[in-house]
Amino acid sequence: MLNGIGAPGIILLVILALLLFGPNKLPELGRAVGRTFREFKEGTRDIMADSEPAVKSEPPAPGQAQNAPASLEKRLPE
Repeated sequence: MLNGIGAPGIILLVILALLLFGPNKLPELGRAVGRTFREFKEGTRDIMADSEPAVKSEPPAPGQAQNAPASLEKRLPE
């Protein structure tokens, strides 16, 4: 991801961040970014866990018609 920046680019970004936010604010920003990434990871884990198939329900009994409506099942010819 950062292959094209190189060492001078990273140093320039650090100096720019120090000038914009000051040395006292940078640790707070780092913690906020860390919390954001952690919450994002937890959210993606929850989504992935929810998308896995649930426990399969029991199949219907062999004597029951699967596609017939309930009203037709009750009527038996005499």
